[in-house]
Amino acid sequence: MKLTVNKNLSAMKVFLLLTVFSFASMQAQNSETAKKTASINFESEIVDYGTIEKGSDGMRVFTFTNTGNAPLIISDVKASCGCTVPTYSKEAILPGEEGEIEVKYDTKRVGAFTKTITVSSNANLTRKTLKIKGNIVEVN
Repeated sequence: MKLTVNKNLSAMKVFLLLTVFSFASMQAQNSETAKKTASINFESEIVDYGTIEKGSDGMRVFTFTNTGNAPLIISDVKASCGCTVPTYSKEAILPGEEGEIEVKYDTKRVGAFTKTITVSSNANLTRKTLKIKGNIVEVN
């Protein structure tokens, strides 16, 4: 009977050690993953054109910073309609560096407008929605 108790104690010790080792390993992997995250922080998420004249320059810029610890890669930028054309750099933005997304709105369309631009990236929030708005008036 004494031999069985020792075997059970040894088996329990091995089980406990394996459990502790597995937990520590998972924690280390989670910490390592958390250390390598890109993060995108926009100076402003809304660009207000205000009231502008028909045919005015429709180019505006969203400025952002990679506030994470890993390179930020923007994979796609899409506008809610064909009247808005976004352009962006395909190069990685290193931690602490700034980047820009240019947006050109077709100012030949008279009236108020609100459009969205969706930014997809490898940041901790993989999708970010930006907005442009304004009013285009015809001047005689």
